[in-house]
Amino acid sequence: MELLIQTTYFLTAILFIVGMKRMSSPTTARSGIRWAGVAMALATIATFFTPNMHNLPLMIFAILAGGLVAWIAAKKVAMTDMPQMIAIYNGMGGGAAGAIGAVELLQGNVPDKGLLTLTILGGLIGSVAFSGSMIAFAKLQQLMGDRPFTFRGQQWINIGILLVTVFCAMLIFSGHGSPALIFAFFLLALTFGVTTTLPIGGGDMPVVISLYNALTGLAVAFEGFALQNASMIIAGTVVGAAGTLLTKMMANAMNRSIGNILFGAFGQEQATGEQEIKGNLKPMEADDAAVLMAYAEKVIIVPGYGMAVAQAQHKVKELMDILVERGIQVKFAVHPVAGRMPGHMNVLLAESNVPYERLFDLEEINAEFATTDVSLVIGANDVVNPAARNNKASPIYGMPILNVDQSKNVLVIKRGKGKGFAGIENELFYTDNTRMVYGDAQNIVAKIVQALKKL
Repeated sequence: MELLIQTTYFLTAILFIVGMKRMSSPTTARSGIRWAGVAMALATIATFFTPNMHNLPLMIFAILAGGLVAWIAAKKVAMTDMPQMIAIYNGMGGGAAGAIGAVELLQGNVPDKGLLTLTILGGLIGSVAFSGSMIAFAKLQQLMGDRPFTFRGQQWINIGILLVTVFCAMLIFSGHGSPALIFAFFLLALTFGVTTTLPIGGGDMPVVISLYNALTGLAVAFEGFALQNASMIIAGTVVGAAGTLLTKMMANAMNRSIGNILFGAFGQEQATGEQEIKGNLKPMEADDAAVLMAYAEKVIIVPGYGMAVAQAQHKVKELMDILVERGIQVKFAVHPVAGRMPGHMNVLLAESNVPYERLFDLEEINAEFATTDVSLVIGANDVVNPAARNNKASPIYGMPILNVDQSKNVLVIKRGKGKGFAGIENELFYTDNTRMVYGDAQNIVAKIVQALKKL
């Protein structure tokens, strides 16, 4: 039986890797999720055949109840709410790993110091990932403000909490693991996750979600060593490695270090020192925007978080169709950190059946803006701000941006005159070739579509 269980775990490891590989492309991502799902089901079934397994009825009930809740939630969740769902599922994974660590420590089942170290680390990281993900969920769900929450001495308090947590971990490691100490250790770890995530703003959430995903994978792998479960070790390692790589790539796309994202409180309003921008905002009606686009040869659409909030992706697809029918070349430019989770814009556009072949990332599309007749920016802000290229005093200086300002004409659909997440004015909005079309993105795009049909 043991050979059969280990063989199944080896097979699931292969399926996890195949699934992960297929998820790397939108055209095969759906099948990749199925492969990974099958692997998870096989690993779960195999685990039930472990000798001396207890509490089988309770485990089956928990799996059925959890599976039912997850199934209903996944069916009902709107695509625009996917970041919240990813955040809370990350948290559940970290919480499960932390709970395994707590049970193992309380029961004293860890046989040697090496495994004890991994159990403590898994419990610490899993608890931080759980509570941090819950704060990320609350910010994304607008249960609390998405601006950084900061106060004087905050980082010193965080360091203090971490040091006390590590001290408790050392006491547990040295054999003083009383239930009260273990409880205090996990309480401090949960608190550290909360206090570390509070200063992070909503605009940094794509990176934070990716980071907590990596931490959850790492915690699961560590607890897999504690349980001597090969499937948990392999799956956790794969998730941890992939999440770490994605986190690093997204931080690079923002030209910021992971430390700056976690501790920089980026996104606070810039009260002083902002460079004055010359020029005026130039409003335009939707009908006039339609005329401008109707006689263009090439249009690039730049989606941002505002498109997600307005749920305008289906109208944007309708706009693309009508422009293509008129013989206009249409492309989409997607910045790596647009939205509130990795690939947020890609998911929304795929939901509205925008062909993947029309989606281009920053490196692929930037050279084309100079030959574009009209760039249509929908709810994007900091990722198209030329200050990142021109103003060394700007907090976003050095961040790779979409070179929308180099287009012949720029249309910006925006609810109002507010600043972007970075809390700074957008120089693009004041350039001579930019016109502002104010209003809800879905309504404005619908008006443009209706106007185009009349031309």
